[in-house]
Amino acid sequence: MVRHTRKIAAAALLLLAGLPVHAQQPAARPKAVVELFTSQGCSSCPAADALFVELAKDPRLITLTLPVTYWDYLGWKDTLGQEVFGKRQKLYAKARGDGQIYTPQAVVNGAAHIVGSDKGGIDKLVQEQGKDGFPVKIDLAETDGALRVALGASPYPSEKPAVVWLLQVSRTASVPIERGENSGKTVTYANVVRGISRIGEWNGAAATLSVPLETVRTAKADSYVVLVQGDLYARQSAIIGAARGPAK
Repeated sequence: MVRHTRKIAAAALLLLAGLPVHAQQPAARPKAVVELFTSQGCSSCPAADALFVELAKDPRLITLTLPVTYWDYLGWKDTLGQEVFGKRQKLYAKARGDGQIYTPQAVVNGAAHIVGSDKGGIDKLVQEQGKDGFPVKIDLAETDGALRVALGASPYPSEKPAVVWLLQVSRTASVPIERGENSGKTVTYANVVRGISRIGEWNGAAATLSVPLETVRTAKADSYVVLVQGDLYARQSAIIGAARGPAK
């Protein structure tokens, strides 16, 4: 059963500095970001969670798992869940104008959604949404105690600047679920988002942002992802740039 709900949106931390840097980036650049909104309290979610463990092995994709909290009342509080993820999901629904919020839900490049366990459907959306790659090039470099994020220049027609997000990520997490609809199961998750911060804006011109490394990698996160995305509060949700950081 695919579960539906409606929640309200939220904000993240602003952290920005403009320091020029010679950045380096692995040769393989992703062509799509696939976000999974899931819950340990949702009986239809483990199949999607398992699929995303497999999708995470594809270097062309950046997969992200965002556990929501709105099913916690069913008898098991999601140990990885954060309210901000449900709010992000709500903003996506508003941006699309379809009101569709459910688990497991996959969102591709911030634009199109599909049931998170539908591999064929996800593959099709990745082909459609990611066929031209991301227009904004991102280069990442860790130097002098900071993460430097170099953003390339690209035409950007919106009057509202795009937002640059930093997401701290745990590459894998396994959780034994003791109660609720998935009682007795141990579920493994890939690329679990542990935190999301707004670190700057991009308006089409080349720019460099700097973030202290101690805020990039937390005790629970061993990697990170940087996204350039239209302002969700202005209902501009498309992801136009993405890069993954190295693991610890």
